[in-house]
Amino acid sequence: MQIISDLDAYLVLNSSPLADCLLKIDANKSGTVFVVDNNRCLVGVLSDGDFRRWLTNSKQTDLSIAVSEAMNTQFTACLVDSSTATLAMSFKDSFNLLPLVDTGNRLKAIAIKGLEGISIDGHLLSQTTPTYIVAELGNNHNGSLKHAKELVDAAAAANADCVKFQMRDMASVYKNQGQTRDDSADLGAQYVFDLLEKFQLSNDELIEAFDYCKSLGVTPLCTPWDQTSLAVLEGYGMPAYKVASADFTNLPLLKAMAETNKPLLCSTGMCTETEIIQSVDFLNQHATQFVLLHCNSTYPAPLKDVNLRYLERLKQIGGGLVGYSGHELGVDTSVAAVAMGARVIEKHFTLDKGMEGNDHKVSLLPNEFAQMVQSIRNIETALGNASERSLSQGEMMNRETLAKSLIAKTTITKGERITREMIEIKSPGQGLQPYLLPDLLGKAAVRDIDAGDFFFQTDIDGAITEARNYYFDRPFGIPVRYHDYAKLSDLSNLDFVEFHLSYQDLEVDIDSVFDEPQGLGLAVHAPELFAGDHIIDLASKDKSYLKTSRANLQQTIAVTQKLKSYFPATKRPVIVLNAGGFTEKSFMAADERPALYQQIAKQLGQVDQEGVEVIVQTMPPFPWHFGGQRYHNLFVDPNEIVQFCKQNKMRICLDISHSMMACNYYGWSLNEFIDAVGPYTAHLHISDALGDSGEGVQMGEGNVDFLQLGQSLAQHVPNVMFIPEIWQGHKNRGEGFWQAFEHLEPNMAAQLIA
Repeated sequence: MQIISDLDAYLVLNSSPLADCLLKIDANKSGTVFVVDNNRCLVGVLSDGDFRRWLTNSKQTDLSIAVSEAMNTQFTACLVDSSTATLAMSFKDSFNLLPLVDTGNRLKAIAIKGLEGISIDGHLLSQTTPTYIVAELGNNHNGSLKHAKELVDAAAAANADCVKFQMRDMASVYKNQGQTRDDSADLGAQYVFDLLEKFQLSNDELIEAFDYCKSLGVTPLCTPWDQTSLAVLEGYGMPAYKVASADFTNLPLLKAMAETNKPLLCSTGMCTETEIIQSVDFLNQHATQFVLLHCNSTYPAPLKDVNLRYLERLKQIGGGLVGYSGHELGVDTSVAAVAMGARVIEKHFTLDKGMEGNDHKVSLLPNEFAQMVQSIRNIETALGNASERSLSQGEMMNRETLAKSLIAKTTITKGERITREMIEIKSPGQGLQPYLLPDLLGKAAVRDIDAGDFFFQTDIDGAITEARNYYFDRPFGIPVRYHDYAKLSDLSNLDFVEFHLSYQDLEVDIDSVFDEPQGLGLAVHAPELFAGDHIIDLASKDKSYLKTSRANLQQTIAVTQKLKSYFPATKRPVIVLNAGGFTEKSFMAADERPALYQQIAKQLGQVDQEGVEVIVQTMPPFPWHFGGQRYHNLFVDPNEIVQFCKQNKMRICLDISHSMMACNYYGWSLNEFIDAVGPYTAHLHISDALGDSGEGVQMGEGNVDFLQLGQSLAQHVPNVMFIPEIWQGHKNRGEGFWQAFEHLEPNMAAQLIA
């Protein structure tokens, strides 16, 4: 849940007109307002349901009456300092908002069910969102507004979410009224006074620096060291505040900050655990949203004193989010803190560690900060989640190749009982895993099984999906290899087959595979991996690699031209191609892509496409190359695809799984994607997709809405042929393909069936 104390959007006076309350309900989009009297005491609740009940039971519909006439006085509320567990148990299915009151029944906050974390200037801080990374400038600007802006520029370029400053009113902070020349002060204080005198920015300069942060899309935050500074920052509209370690026990200042109803990032350096607990209790009493930052306030902090394991204890004390404010040298500790649950990281930032001032020496340079940010993002990706383990695409591919399966040692006739003597365990792992052996023993064979055949799940549960004739609103086929073409192509009323070639298939004598013309249509998928671990990349900057890519494509075209003689029904078969455009470490900038599209078009113009049509496949953001760790840049964005097709008079293969993953990653609409590229689509690959990397999963197991897909394809891509590109769909006599057709047929059935 999330607790908020900025309540204006949810509060109405009991004397307010009912019409005004309904407008506020509509504006806050929660379906609820809380009704208070002039002392802010909670007296009622009005929800959409309460209003409908009042409307049904009332003899009048006058919306000018006071809300007190219609409000619900039977509501649940909790004390503002209740534990998180108590609040969670107090929610009911019928409401998502829970009012939190003090002992005088004054409304202090609202708990929102299902909304986790704390929001700062549009950034959600939660257990599942990216770590909030703060570049602490402090006084590292050394009193120069120009240098402050240079620091902001560098922090933004290093991908900081936030840049933090400090504001002090010297007369308010120090007992000597801020006199920096104080001979009675000890040596440490004199050093600090001297630095502050030279290196503070004025309030007006700080505000200009804040505005500059906003202009770059970076959130400005500030630590107020006194209530005078806090008032200035409130006047500016600061979205949240940082509480310095030195002030976490300063309850009057903490109270003033809490009363702003802004989230607080609270450093706990220099505090005993008893003091931390006292301040946490104080903040809870004021219904304050806060994050506790573990911190050792030594400059620099020795690693032996950092004690990152205290983050776990800090979570228990605060009952919410924790973070880490580091003063140690380097970035390792901050990255480790994220792995241990820190959701906020704060590190000092400088352009020159040799500048005057004690913070510079423990600060990160821009390149170091950028490396820390990247390492944190990598760690976040690697952390994943605690849900049930599932196989990644790369693992599934390796399991198919390296693992072992249950395989028939002898011929088994349908109906015959399966015994241990009939089974052996061998690679590859394309059938039942060996641990399922006990479940298979004693089963009556549900099919005839040849020696060397794999056993499958259907041999245990008996639920075989057999091929039949299907009826669609367009030509349909299946992907095949040479070795399974004869076994699968006659099982259904297919219109065509798509040969998925391997690089070894390019060397096969086609005349040894076919001895007469075939009655089906033809499509070809170019190999995705060629000899020497070569992946076609017509966008490569390496001339030698480019030449090899072009030669491999030309060889694929030659094989297709030969195949065409055995498939005369297709006058100009398509060759589906992954044209390249991937990078290894990050996505390329948008302004780099047009030149690469032009290069691909040029390369395609240099191959002989006589009698065939090369069509480039739409791609996901993270293709399977190198375990899914490549970044794909081309033929991902629908607008770029349309422009490429228009400029070069080319068509594409629309891969629904690939493009669904792109839509999932970039937040696009698949329907709008299909609307854009539909007129340029020559061929369809259809399968489901899960997230941004779950490729080729069976229909209904991912994110594609197949009812909507059927409507979109009928409207935007009529009559275009398709295959179900299901991962390992050919196994068990093509069972995965037939299952896919069963799922697709209700959504893509022909209007008239002969």
